[in-house]
Amino acid sequence: MNRNVLSAMATSAITTVALLGVAAIATAPAYADDITIEPQAFVSSRTREAVSAELKTPYAQGNPWSGLYNMFQARSAATGAQVQREYITHRDTVAAFCAEDSGSAYIKAQSLASSPARAMGASAR
Repeated sequence: MNRNVLSAMATSAITTVALLGVAAIATAPAYADDITIEPQAFVSSRTREAVSAELKTPYAQGNPWSGLYNMFQARSAATGAQVQREYITHRDTVAAFCAEDSGSAYIKAQSLASSPARAMGASAR
């Protein structure tokens, strides 16, 4: 029983000290730092009129910050058949690099096919 009383007293003492610390921090005034004054005045390389004219110039492809901006407006010169052929040609490579080993086995197979004697950095026989 004495242990429980001592434990409760220690816990309440620690809680009281913590609450007093939080209260002291919360009631202390917070002051903002003073402003930093730049000793050298800013000198612009362009006039106000030049900057205003640049802001009024429309974007060649449209305003990219507009909700109506179409980011896919560029057209490809490739036909649909060309794109399909290219996809079919590289389909196995993409599947290999998206595999569980991130293409390690595919890269090893390619290095073995090109130079079987130099696989995995081994010296040629």
